Amino acid sequence: MTFAANTINVQSARLPYSTQHDYRFKDKHILSVSQFSVDDLAYVFDVAEEFRMIVRRLGVTDVLKGHVLATLFYEPSTRTSSSFIAAIQRLGGTVIPINEVRYSSVSKGESLPDTIRTLESYADVIVLRHPEKGSAALAARYARKPIINAGDGIGEHPTQALLDLFTILQERGGIDGMTVTMLGDLKYGRTVHSLARLLSMFRVKVNYISPEELRMPPELVAQLAERGIEQYEDTALEHVLPDTDVLYVTRIQQERFSDPKEYDRLKASYVITPEVMSRAKKECTLMHPLPRVGEISMDVDDDPRAAYFRQMEYGLYIRMAILALVLGKA
Repeated sequence: MTFAANTINVQSARLPYSTQHDYRFKDKHILSVSQFSVDDLAYVFDVAEEFRMIVRRLGVTDVLKGHVLATLFYEPSTRTSSSFIAAIQRLGGTVIPINEVRYSSVSKGESLPDTIRTLESYADVIVLRHPEKGSAALAARYARKPIINAGDGIGEHPTQALLDLFTILQERGGIDGMTVTMLGDLKYGRTVHSLARLLSMFRVKVNYISPEELRMPPELVAQLAERGIEQYEDTALEHVLPDTDVLYVTRIQQERFSDPKEYDRLKASYVITPEVMSRAKKECTLMHPLPRVGEISMDVDDDPRAAYFRQMEYGLYIRMAILALVLGKA
């Protein structure tokens, strides 16, 4: 399996992670995909692959025995919250889950910096999801312990992008040469923002398919153009589907709309059905960060090209790797 612009082999000549002494991520915040180099990605994926084998063989390990994770979610979450909790538990650690902030001191008006300072008195690492862009960076400014950004409004979602890239690598065997089509809400979708930035580190073509109102932010398109990435924008999927290697679907995010009528008008802009997939490549990989709310028919779930449930499992191994790395145990 090859990886990266220079054909980095993820299963390379590195020593097994348990005997390495590479502490590049120890005590570091994980705030943006921009902080990762190609070599960093290869290293994270090496560790994730090791944990995948451990989980399949043993189920758990005690790498993080005695360590405590705090999950602080100001927005609803199923997959990200659950996967971080499962990750720390499979690594032998424990968790302080705060998924309903209205039941915490935040409901009394406590500031984000004060909440972070409180939790780091009890935990070794904090996973934060917050509705405001830049909130993770604000938390990191006041934190003594590592902050992991689990989504800051319409900003970024770095661990989701890492697991998305890992999924492409696992499903396709490589990244260079891929044509990736992003479909749906590209304006507010933090997952596509982060993934696009990671993809710009490779030789890929990226298609953006969305309603005019939900186009990819022009500043991000400009960033990728500066890196020499071939990009194409359209409102019609059929124009690019036959040449697509990876179709990355996102939902139209109701919570980002101030006008319910605008959401209702756009919510069913695209629906992936078996008939749509019949026009895609036989080896096309269909991905979605989930949850879905109708943009992929359940009739597609049995299609072997549908990778979105496998995508979630890959996320467990990526988040195990990130936790072990920031705590200096990988």
